Amino acid sequence: MLTLAVANNTETFQRMREPLAERDIQAQYVPVSERVVSLGSDTPWEPAEYDVGYVYPGRLMEGGVADALLEVPWLNGRDAVLTSRNKAEVLARLGRADLPVPDSVYVSNEVSKAELADVFERFEPPVVVKPNSTTRGVGVAKAHDLDSFLGICDYLSLVHDYRATGDRSFLVQEYLPDSTDYRVMVLEGEYVGAVERRLPDDAVASGQWKHNVHRGAEATGVDLPKQWRDLAESVAAELEIPFLGVDLLETDDRIVVNETNARPTIDEETKYEPDFYDRLAAAIRTRCR
Repeated sequence: MLTLAVANNTETFQRMREPLAERDIQAQYVPVSERVVSLGSDTPWEPAEYDVGYVYPGRLMEGGVADALLEVPWLNGRDAVLTSRNKAEVLARLGRADLPVPDSVYVSNEVSKAELADVFERFEPPVVVKPNSTTRGVGVAKAHDLDSFLGICDYLSLVHDYRATGDRSFLVQEYLPDSTDYRVMVLEGEYVGAVERRLPDDAVASGQWKHNVHRGAEATGVDLPKQWRDLAESVAAELEIPFLGVDLLETDDRIVVNETNARPTIDEETKYEPDFYDRLAAAIRTRCR
């Protein structure tokens, strides 16, 4: 039986343990953050204790230490996580490949108020302001007028003034009202399932608009048209990421790739293709040392 190191004790870890065990892969939680780790001879992990890692840890500094001490190949390595987390890079790559993305402008602080005003004027309000490398919808805001837009940018500038901030950039994007949000899963270049993420009616009535599951959206398994499956597969191929969540937004007349996630949450097995765990287990085996 192979031993799989999983860096986060999340819903994904709890859901994958039994299906992978049935396929002779033992998933074990390996805490890499919020702890004290000896870097000498008394390390928390024995050499060759694990055969393979699931996805590279989200905290990159802790991930570097864990990577050095665990000495395992990852299903999604550091480069995959870094690429997917850089939202602007993803949109730039996909746009150059003629794949549909939202109208977007990348802002690298510090820029002038006049430049920001010019950015705002490119769009029909409201606009979406999105920190470039956060996850789970953290820091994403909607601005209906220039004053509120400049106020959001001021807050981001305050954060970026702190010199230890690694990423001092953000995106300004068109707002797509009444769009349907899908998370499509692609494994080794092939579609393996999708969910629609929808907010409860009371959340919509109260003004909530972000469709992140971590913010209360409900994920329901869906059967996507072939052209949308093909689109998600094209995204994964362009980014060269083995296991990728691709977020699609559908409006009345278009569909765009909104974001990607190289550390995607796995939903219940019933929401994916029947052979999902067979294919996941096979992909893990191909990474073994």
